[in-house]
Amino acid sequence: MTGPARGTLRLGIDVGGTNTDAVLMRGREVVASNKSFTTRDIGSGVIQSVTRLLESAKRGADEIGRVMIGTTQFVNAFVERKDLNPVAAIRIGAPCGDGVPPLVGFPEDLLGRIGRHVFWLEGGADYAGNAHGQVDEQAVLAIAAAIREREIPAAALTATFSPLRPDLEDEVAAVLRRGAPGLHVTCSARVGGMGLIDRENAAIMNASMALLSRRVIDALVDAFARLGITVPIYLTQNDGTLITTETAANYPVFTCSAGPTNSIRGAAFLAGVDDAVVVDVGGTTTDIGYVLRGFPRETALPNAIGGVRTNMRMPDILSIPLGGGSIVAIDGDAVEIGPQSVGHRLASDALVFGGETLTTTDLAVRAGLASIGDAALVADLADDDVRAAIEAIHARAEAAIDLVRVNGNPIPTILVGGGAILFPRDFAGSAGTLRPAFAEVANAIGAAIATVSGRSDRIYDLDVMAREDALADATRIAGDAARSAGAEDDSIELVELVELPLGHMQGRLVRVRARAVGALREVEHA
Repeated sequence: MTGPARGTLRLGIDVGGTNTDAVLMRGREVVASNKSFTTRDIGSGVIQSVTRLLESAKRGADEIGRVMIGTTQFVNAFVERKDLNPVAAIRIGAPCGDGVPPLVGFPEDLLGRIGRHVFWLEGGADYAGNAHGQVDEQAVLAIAAAIREREIPAAALTATFSPLRPDLEDEVAAVLRRGAPGLHVTCSARVGGMGLIDRENAAIMNASMALLSRRVIDALVDAFARLGITVPIYLTQNDGTLITTETAANYPVFTCSAGPTNSIRGAAFLAGVDDAVVVDVGGTTTDIGYVLRGFPRETALPNAIGGVRTNMRMPDILSIPLGGGSIVAIDGDAVEIGPQSVGHRLASDALVFGGETLTTTDLAVRAGLASIGDAALVADLADDDVRAAIEAIHARAEAAIDLVRVNGNPIPTILVGGGAILFPRDFAGSAGTLRPAFAEVANAIGAAIATVSGRSDRIYDLDVMAREDALADATRIAGDAARSAGAEDDSIELVELVELPLGHMQGRLVRVRARAVGALREVEHA
């Protein structure tokens, strides 16, 4: 049998807190898949996983044409307060934009990591995009000198209404870099929406991971080089689309929800449906989301990450502390499941692997739902206790699913993830529970099928411009952004167009959000 031509396979990888999943795909076909435990060193773990995948598929590294990666490394670091660097938070908007200073509401343990380095500059813009004066270069250079003196490696710039005038932040950033060479600068207009405080928080969060992101991305690139894979490498971002490694290194916040997003897209792809509730059961948590037209429904509300409120584009995900590694305590008729989990130590700590901790995986093996480890090691678990625990697991998931549904109409539920063995029956209230093939690696498949996207988020004055022209302008900007990101012209389609009238402002102002997606353009590579 003749193998595919050079570079026709796509490699999708998802590095989670417990498992690293990998798949090889050609078109819509899954050629091979692999699931292994995540290692502390992300580079060596990826090498191990990809090596096993290629060996099982009997394929060579030269047959891979694209690499797509999803990772939770950055959001985990932020939530756990690990490997974060100090940040200079610079607000451009004095004196009118100083009502609520930067860093308000940040948890104390986080401030202990990133510091309380706050600076002010005059400037910014109004709701119509009109600039408030010129940049005071001397003031900016004075801030740069203070940053050098304090040895701060990263800065977050936030100007009032900067999504309308990103050039105002860009101009200050250029002066900052001149005064503090090597400074990593995050401009808020690139990471958040219109709300000043939430957008500023997202920029600070991004800047706090500046050193970590470069280290992780370099480790990934090096890992694939050592594997002999020298093709383009992309990371998946929060909306299920792709960004380059360079963009991910500069904007790690774009990847914070890549894991559950990949699972949702992968689940819809595997099940062949575009509208459904997706239940992704991992080792530590169960993530429940809603897929519309094949893409995750995005939250319309500000979201909190590690105790910090932001307004980044994020999928509407409900996470509950329930997974294959959740610790179980049985005391008489009382069954307690989680929230603690053995995580990536499942292979050593769970009873079926010779450990001493009762986990949900042990219950699944004892109930005959899975053939993992040594079933004889859990044979003494009482039947009634196991049945009660399995029912409790189901009840908890069904309650969470009800919170995610948008109405009472039954729609399919897609069950994916390595911990899906915990749910032997259909979920109540759904139009059937789908368990597609390769469900255990849906997140890696979601990475492998990812597209590229472009967005527009602007305010229009309908007293100056017709509504149809405003919508057409937003659509054009989103399409151009997708094209610039690498989308094929013929594949670009509009997947979101939202009008939000701004009734609290004078005039007929409306905020228009648009999103376009397209297939990744083919490129030549060595």
